[in-house]
Amino acid sequence: MFVFLFVFFVMMRRPPRSTQSRSSAASDVYKRQNKDIHKVWDIVFAVEKYSEWRSDLSKTEIINEKQFIEYTKDGYATKFSITTIEPYKRWEFDMENSNMSGHWIGIFTAKGNETQIDFTENVTPKKWIMKPFVKIYLKKQQEQFVLDLKKALE
Repeated sequence: MFVFLFVFFVMMRRPPRSTQSRSSAASDVYKRQNKDIHKVWDIVFAVEKYSEWRSDLSKTEIINEKQFIEYTKDGYATKFSITTIEPYKRWEFDMENSNMSGHWIGIFTAKGNETQIDFTENVTPKKWIMKPFVKIYLKKQQEQFVLDLKKALE
């Protein structure tokens, strides 16, 4: 019994499998959207239209076919570099700003007339003071993205 409890405790204490290091944080969001995969993908992939439906952004700037910048409502910029595109299946990019660097993975799966989205974000803060807050911030950002996406799909 002691061995079981010890193993259970150790498994509960380890970071999520998507976390790459002790100084990193990860957020995983799994949601089903009530629209077909083409509609969901087209909205998420249309970076140039983000400011039309994302409540946290003022604008996006397309640098080239592999890079873009998002600007928050306060004008804070984050640069994104696309690393993988598998249309209607997978989209990945690296991201960086003065506070963090990281990687985002979006998996899109058709489920009949609905779409299962699986978004994973790994971030490493650049400032030690941010380390305790990065996990909470990531979760909030991912939840807001999904909420805004749901509204855009209506």
